Amino acid sequence: MIAYLDTHALVRLALGHSRLIGREASRLIERAELRISPMVLVELEYLYEIGRLKLRSRDIHTKVEHELGLKLCDFPFAAVANAAIDETWTRDVFDRIIVAHARQERTGWRR
Repeated sequence: MIAYLDTHALVRLALGHSRLIGREASRLIERAELRISPMVLVELEYLYEIGRLKLRSRDIHTKVEHELGLKLCDFPFAAVANAAIDETWTRDVFDRIIVAHARQERTGWRR
């Protein structure tokens, strides 16, 4: 099973605050192959730049990649951007693209 982490969950895991993640989500994280959208890295860097995080995006990514075996999704950006257009439930561009990446996995996109 593959599970995509959002930015918030990734930060909690990277900072060792996994106890703040819900029980059901924690179980899923323990069993799944973990992935993130590259947009998570962009959002992490944005949060660093505005002072909400003390670690840079690449540092967080390296840490969780080694500790959790986290993989970066490599779907073509054009396909993800096209899917993100239909994510009208939010005005947050980061969330739209992150969710579109996860949906591409679920709908069976393959190279």
